[in-house]
Parts: sequence; structure tokens; C-alpha cells
Amino acid sequence: MRTIEATINEKGIVHLAEPVSIPTLRRALVTILDEDPAVHPNETALLTEAAVAEGWNRSEEDAAWAPLQQAR
Repeated sequence: MRTIEATINEKGIVHLAEPVSIPTLRRALVTILDEDPAVHPNETALLTEAAVAEGWNRSEEDAAWAPLQQAR
């Protein structure tokens, strides 16, 4: 899984911030933030980074995801 920053215009067209190369068709999840990217460019990601890291950087999380890592 990867997270790619994107913007969505008023017509619903998604513009990825970087090129993406995938081998086959993939599903994606889109989260629409209630903010103008021109006003707060990346601020949300910076503010949540520590909180997300605290939850994910634990041995319990490593153990829970280990079977999926082995499947690669």
C-alpha cells in the first residue's frame, strides 16, 4: 500500500501529485479533506505524522502485519 497526495477539482477529476506506475488494475481509497490545498499544503500530514507513528510503530502492529509482509 502507498499513499499518494492528490487534488480533486470541482468536476471530480483527480490529479495525482506524482506519477504512479502499477502492474495491473488496483483499487484505491480517496479521502476528501475539508480544506483548500493552496491554503494548507501538507499541513495536515505534518500535524498527524506523530500521532499516526505512535499507533503504528509498536511491536503489536508488526506482529499483526507480519503475515501480509511474508505474502509478498
